[in-house]
Amino acid sequence: MKLWYGGKIYTMIEEGDWVEAVVTDNGRIAATGDTQDLYSAYKGQISEEHNLKGSVMYPGFTDSHLHIMGHGERLMRLDLMFMKSAEEVKQALSQYAEQVEPGSWIVGDGWNENQWEDKRIIHKDELDEISTEHPIMLTRVCRHALIANSKAIELAGITTKTPDPQGGLIVRDSNDQPTGYFHDKAQDLVKEAMPEVTPEYLHKAAELAVKDMHAYGLVGGHSEDLNYYGGFKKTLDAFLHTIDGKRVKFRAHLLVHHGVIEEVDKEGMGFKKGNEFVELGALKIFSDGALGGRTAWLKEEYSDDPGNCGVAIHTKEELTELVLKARKRNMPVAVHAIGDGAAEAVISVLSEHPLKTGERDRLIHAQILNPSLIQKLQKLSIVLDIQPTFVASDFPWVMDRLGHMRMKTAYSWKTLLDAGIICAGGSDAPIEEINPLLGIRAAVERRASYDHEVYQAEERLSIFEAISLYTKGSAHAVGREDSQGIIAPGFTADFTVLDRDLFSIKPHELAEATVVLTVVDEDIMYQRF
Repeated sequence: MKLWYGGKIYTMIEEGDWVEAVVTDNGRIAATGDTQDLYSAYKGQISEEHNLKGSVMYPGFTDSHLHIMGHGERLMRLDLMFMKSAEEVKQALSQYAEQVEPGSWIVGDGWNENQWEDKRIIHKDELDEISTEHPIMLTRVCRHALIANSKAIELAGITTKTPDPQGGLIVRDSNDQPTGYFHDKAQDLVKEAMPEVTPEYLHKAAELAVKDMHAYGLVGGHSEDLNYYGGFKKTLDAFLHTIDGKRVKFRAHLLVHHGVIEEVDKEGMGFKKGNEFVELGALKIFSDGALGGRTAWLKEEYSDDPGNCGVAIHTKEELTELVLKARKRNMPVAVHAIGDGAAEAVISVLSEHPLKTGERDRLIHAQILNPSLIQKLQKLSIVLDIQPTFVASDFPWVMDRLGHMRMKTAYSWKTLLDAGIICAGGSDAPIEEINPLLGIRAAVERRASYDHEVYQAEERLSIFEAISLYTKGSAHAVGREDSQGIIAPGFTADFTVLDRDLFSIKPHELAEATVVLTVVDEDIMYQRF
């Protein structure tokens, strides 16, 4: 048994509830209470004592929606996320091109023209000026668009005659020539031309990602990676290799993209199969794109792009067929739906084909929901995966996309919680930064990174509500609310320990807290000192 004491320990059972000490045994919490009482009760059984030395313990933070392999890749690739202009991106590419092997792919992640003073999309001709020898592919921050140079386009076999794929768009100029800008499913045309990733590459990506997540206090994450790296088994094996349950412990809940469900069947696996640290989750479906590239599916046209309502990835019939694939396997679904048009379509199908296993479906992002859709959601067994940091990164430009009237139904986290809808908090890393404290701060402050203004102040969450997104909310999302998300006897011994009390500091200071310990299964996976 292990005794954890010497600091304030928030149970998150209810607001303000805390204890002095916790006793853990074999990966579970055995008891909570006063330090002296627990020491006396378990004196002969305690083999380790961990003095928190004034630090503050919380239930382990879990990211409810991210891409673990993608986060690892971001740590390995050219990071464009914080660059402030197209010229800065091109300069970084030129320097990078001098360092890589001739003919090898140059891949960058995270550019965001909305952060640039000149909000333009880089043309392939500009990338050609940097290199026509190296294929260049630069993924937008939302991961729903990319830009590529002529060499990458040539290797992908894309010409003026290449049609737009279902759910995708090849942007063309007045002569029907591709400009190098590809949206949603059209991105696959370029990505499929890239060399196949090796197991060693995946091991490195997973290892870097998990190590980084531990350093930010994360004990687990719900990830979607299994359709992008050479097949289901190859990617799953990389997770199992990295998260071995001994040297490395991390609770990875892996959503299963519908494109690999037959491979899952072939391997004899299914929903919640795996082991204590790596398990399979719901069937992942995309129903639309993203607001940044104007491909999120809206009921009405974009305010700054008349005639465009975004992209429906699937027809109603196709969406129904995918949901039925899950239902036949007793699986919930996790559906990416940003726009209200996408949400309406998904809610309609889920209402017609409800889950009967006691598990919960998931609506991922759910950024635009009018009162009628919220009422329909209240009748479903569903959890919403929200990303609080989108408020910080999307405002104020998103107001141009949606217009004043529609903004009343967007990013409405407080309204959803008050309606009794369960919400879980995630980062969508590598699209946003992995640090859960940034998400907690964004949910509480609703302050934009661009102009530092507060938007929709009425939708601000309390600190307790914000932390709950990453503890109790994430547990509910995977049906583990009886074993994860709070500090109580019988629950997993997963803890995030910070250097300060989040409940006693000012909102703008929340992200300044430092992780002291990350504990998974009562073992320390990260220690600051």
